[in-house]
Amino acid sequence: MDERLSIFISLILRHKPDVIGITLDEHGWANVKELIDGINGSGRTINMEMLEEIVRTDNKGRYSFNESKELIRANQGHSVKVNVELKEAKPPDILYHGTATKFLDNIKHQGIKSMSRLYVHLSKDLDTAVSVGSRHGKCVVLAVDTKRMSDDGRRFYLSENGVWLTKYIDWKYIKDVHFVQ
Repeated sequence: MDERLSIFISLILRHKPDVIGITLDEHGWANVKELIDGINGSGRTINMEMLEEIVRTDNKGRYSFNESKELIRANQGHSVKVNVELKEAKPPDILYHGTATKFLDNIKHQGIKSMSRLYVHLSKDLDTAVSVGSRHGKCVVLAVDTKRMSDDGRRFYLSENGVWLTKYIDWKYIKDVHFVQ
């Protein structure tokens, strides 16, 4: 799989469809032919086989086709306003949020915000949270008391690729802080 091409597709389907002159529908779907034509028009090369390979082998399960493979979308992580038809679900008792230590003071005062995305992303295991947090600098993983949040009426959604999502996490729901070496 061409990782740079996958990252470019992620940029298009999550944040900037206009970079190749396409639009997403209200559910985040893009026309596959328009996506391929737009990417090829940007100086990169892609065809349907390459796109299918990227979707099939993406280790984070970022993308989905519709049944006919005429449409494609990112499963979550959007900064553009779309409704990817997330399923509300009861989370496990604890989920994890990986971030950088440089953000910890702000999180203590303001909670975990979705920032430029539509939702805060949570991982079901510590290793995944470490992987996510390490992308932003020296990693810290926050264990979130999602049972208590859920009991308090907070809503959680489970994306197609197993990422847990919620709108905001107040510091009072942080159960433990794991500093990663």
